[in-house]
Amino acid sequence: MRLEWHAATNVGAVRKVNEDGYFASEALGLWAVADGMGGMSRGDWASAQVVAALGAVSDQPELEPMMAQVARALQQANDTILRETETSGARIGTTAVALLVRDDQFGVCWVGDSRAYLLRGRQIHQLTKDHSQVQEMVDHGILAPEQMDTHPLRNALTRAVGVMPELVVDAIVDRLEDEDVLLLCSDGLHGVIGDDELRDVLTQMPLCDAAEELIARCHAHGAPDNITMILVANDEVTLVKFAENSDIGQGL
Repeated sequence: MRLEWHAATNVGAVRKVNEDGYFASEALGLWAVADGMGGMSRGDWASAQVVAALGAVSDQPELEPMMAQVARALQQANDTILRETETSGARIGTTAVALLVRDDQFGVCWVGDSRAYLLRGRQIHQLTKDHSQVQEMVDHGILAPEQMDTHPLRNALTRAVGVMPELVVDAIVDRLEDEDVLLLCSDGLHGVIGDDELRDVLTQMPLCDAAEELIARCHAHGAPDNITMILVANDEVTLVKFAENSDIGQGL
């Protein structure tokens, strides 16, 4: 299976340093976004540890062994960050969300509030559940879902890479269908752009144009945080169109 994908990152309009990082390997069928925690020290370094650990993952033909490797890589990044924390005394952490594709299956692993979405049949579905205090408040009926993005505790995480010795990674597996689009993103995107707007942009534009449009819309809303996203599409029509142009097709 050949997939079309596009990654984009932007520092935003407020922060001086881009603390997000991303990993993309079509050869491995593996993509990931990591968001260094801005309330801690060296968020850019922390997210880079996730990217480096994923870069050491070896290819496996089956989905489940690959997902196990990704979970181990996140644990390795967690251990590296904790060792640095012990040495420097600084509090360091990062979120992580990873997508794996094998044949007609995909898997998502995540820690923190970076998210994965699925666009299918012109409907957008949030695949991940944030590891955050406001999500726990929603789960317990204390807070309405529509209040999450404006609550004062919206950035308070209950789980992150580099915070506790034992890292708990959540994961889901599902089937991939024709014309599915998968989105990985940091909260610099999903904290500014709502689901309906995400759906509208992703259904109207090619991946590269959609990514740039979403960044532009974040800036129109003040872009208070770093913005990073990866879009992965399984679209037979698009792939045929790309294959007809040899110059573009060689870049896939």
